[in-house]
Amino acid sequence: MEKFFKLKENNTDVRTEVTAGVTTFLAMVYILAVNPNILSAAGMDSAAIFTATAISAAFATLIMAFYANYPVALASGMGLNAYFAYSVCIPMAEQGINDPWKIALAAVLCEGIVFILLSFTNFREKLVNEIPQNLKTGITAGIGMFIALVGLKGAGIVIGSESTLVDMGHVGTPQFVLAVVGFIIIAVLNHYNVQGHILIGILATWILGMIAQAVGWYQVDVEAGVFSLFPSFHGGFLPSKMNFFSFDFAWIGGHVVEFITIIFSFLFVDIFDTVGTLIGVASKGGLLDEEGKLPRAKQALLADAIGTCAGACMGTSTVTSYVESSAGVVAGGRTGLTSLTTGVLFILALFLSPIFLAIPGFATTPALLWVGLLMVSSIKNLDFDSDVADAVAGFLAFIMMPFTYSIANGIMFGMISWVLIKLFTGKFKEITGIMWICFVLFGLRIWTLM
Repeated sequence: MEKFFKLKENNTDVRTEVTAGVTTFLAMVYILAVNPNILSAAGMDSAAIFTATAISAAFATLIMAFYANYPVALASGMGLNAYFAYSVCIPMAEQGINDPWKIALAAVLCEGIVFILLSFTNFREKLVNEIPQNLKTGITAGIGMFIALVGLKGAGIVIGSESTLVDMGHVGTPQFVLAVVGFIIIAVLNHYNVQGHILIGILATWILGMIAQAVGWYQVDVEAGVFSLFPSFHGGFLPSKMNFFSFDFAWIGGHVVEFITIIFSFLFVDIFDTVGTLIGVASKGGLLDEEGKLPRAKQALLADAIGTCAGACMGTSTVTSYVESSAGVVAGGRTGLTSLTTGVLFILALFLSPIFLAIPGFATTPALLWVGLLMVSSIKNLDFDSDVADAVAGFLAFIMMPFTYSIANGIMFGMISWVLIKLFTGKFKEITGIMWICFVLFGLRIWTLM
């Protein structure tokens, strides 16, 4: 381990690395409860999603450990899973398309392949550098708002209304009350720097829910979609079968532009998630070189891209680097041994599927709200006094995601508005090739929606 992971060279040791790996796992294991809840909205089997989430997380994290030697863990990305379910699959299902998640998985696979190819070029750097900062900020904050809205809807805190479009749900329901309590628990634990505060908040909300069911406050009504909160161990602890290679490429032939737009939206968010996370985690761990660059960046990006392809083949949404890896770095993690530890723990978690699958949607709402809070906080970096194109693009990206219930729409309106305003304000020369490509792509997408 010393020679392979270069522990002494990175001023660390086995005990510190293992402790850091456990810390990272506790910080991000909530995804095993959240991902099945989100992707099941796309019509997928929750048990199969759980298995795919755990195995793909372990696989990608181990690649990061052995190939890139970085203390970064990976799993199905928040925001990307919401885009998969709510922006891609549900609208397709409403159009009468059967098993739209198979088309979405095909898009994730293609996105991963493109990401692999781009890892050998400087396109990703161009994409990251040439997209206006305000637009990137608006997109990040907008995804946070979207994730928060998904969580609020899942607990019945926000409901539909014919008169006001949206309204507040019934305050007296256990789902509403316990979701709010769980969010407060996470906030308090975060204040005291408790490791795994998101997971603890989910489990505490779930346990309170079981107590509510035991005393009769939470009423089970299977026909109404209200299920028992107590885990069932009738099926044992063995993992469920995954949806291996469940791709549908037949639909693509008549919807090429729409499919390319879906791929681009996945790729766009994935690249910014990955690059931002890698730089952020590396900065916190002092892993950047003297020029502020990330050594072995190509290996790290390839690990992420390969993880995405593997995840699609196993039946889950885009796998990406997790910012929660910074928790392990703060605990002293500096090498791939940290990631190795986290990956092994994801494999062990496979045999706890009855527990994770019994966690209800309202118990994951606190986690979605907390992740939403962290992402929305980036709005403070949005410069409203800058160039009008930058300000409007960032603003539209921010508001269009939650208000149209689509991450792709936010990216689309943000980019198109930026190019058009630059054109009409006489700043044609400031429009880069990347932004022209995005403009044309999303312009074609709007044309297909008319």
